Order: sequence, then C-alpha cells, then structure tokens
Amino acid sequence: MTWTVSSCFVTLAILFLWRVEEIAEACSCSPAHPQQAFCSADVVIRARVVGAQEVEVGNNIYGNPIKQIKYDIKQTKMFKGPNQDIDAIYTASSSAMCGVTLETSGKEYLITGRLEADGKMHITLCHFIEPWDALSDIQRKSLTQRYAMGCDCRITRCTTVPCVISSQAECLWTDWVFEKTVNGEQAKHFACIKRSDDSCAWYRGAAPPKKDFLDIEDP
Repeated sequence: MTWTVSSCFVTLAILFLWRVEEIAEACSCSPAHPQQAFCSADVVIRARVVGAQEVEVGNNIYGNPIKQIKYDIKQTKMFKGPNQDIDAIYTASSSAMCGVTLETSGKEYLITGRLEADGKMHITLCHFIEPWDALSDIQRKSLTQRYAMGCDCRITRCTTVPCVISSQAECLWTDWVFEKTVNGEQAKHFACIKRSDDSCAWYRGAAPPKKDFLDIEDP
C-alpha cells in the first residue's frame, strides 16, 4: 500500500512539472498599437505567402532537432528593413512557442518581424501580422511616413479608467477602454506624432473620429 501511495505522489509530481513546463512555454505578449509594432520591428514588408515547409534549424541542448516553419514569400513592398528583398520568413513550429500560421495560397499580408544575424527574417505571434485587405487606408498610408515620424514617442495603453500619461512625449491609447478591442479607432486611424515642441499627439489623416481622444489634431 505504501508503494502505491508513493507512486501516486511521484506521478502527480511529474504531471505537475509537465504542466509548469507547458505554462512556461506558452506564448504571451502584450497588445501593441500598429505604430509600436512598426517602430520596434527590424523588418516591415508587404508580401504574398506562396508556400510553406518544415525545416530543421539546429539542435537544442539535448541534441534534439529544432524545427521551424519556413514560409516562401513574394515581397511586394519593403517599408522598413535591409536593402534587399526578403524571399522567406521563419517561425516556430508550434503556437505555444509563438509560431505563426499563415495562409499559403498567395494571400497578401503586412508582416513585421525581426532580422536575425544570419539575415533571416523571423516572426512570432507577438509581431503585428495582418492580411493586407484588413488594414485601413490610414494604416496603409502611415506605413510610408507617419509611423516613422512618431518612433520617438511612447504609446501607453489604457486598460482601466482613470489612466494618465507621465510625460508630454506619450500618447494615451484608449481603444480597449472605449471599444473593448485593441483594433479600434486609434489603432485603425491614428498615429502618434512628435510635434515641434517635442511633445507627442494623436493625428488622424482623414475624416474626424467618431469619438474624442486626448490631443487629437489634424496636421
């Protein structure tokens, strides 16, 4: 009977450790405004995904192969990145490791990611990756100039009210409070731009917004 109880404790301990490992490996990242995603990325491109394959990129500390998904792409526009075309992007093979799943039938995406030392582009679920046809006209326009103009600004996400900014170089992102989504009016139609006095403010490039935000001006 003693052996049975001990075995149960050992089994439970193993299951607990497995669960802790799963939690540790789970992908987790904070939502980012598209401008934040643009400014923090090494590479921002518009591209069509035309193929995918699983590849080995090395071994882990136990000698087991590390597998990733390699997406073959046709780059149509480079908004930010190296002076060369990107023809493939890499991501983890599991969503638990922040791996990204993309359609491979020629679907066109806006893709942000990081550039590895070997020149390969790597993407995760924490990067801003959206179908091109899902972007607003303002988001598309902002990729060529507006977002870069505000990379010295800080966008602070408001999750509950009241929320405040700590300096004039911040823009308060309130989509979640007002609309319960991080893909609201400010994400779709606004960029946080530095003004001549080094303060930052939200700017919209088209019609007036449906809601009033702090420091909204039209350039």
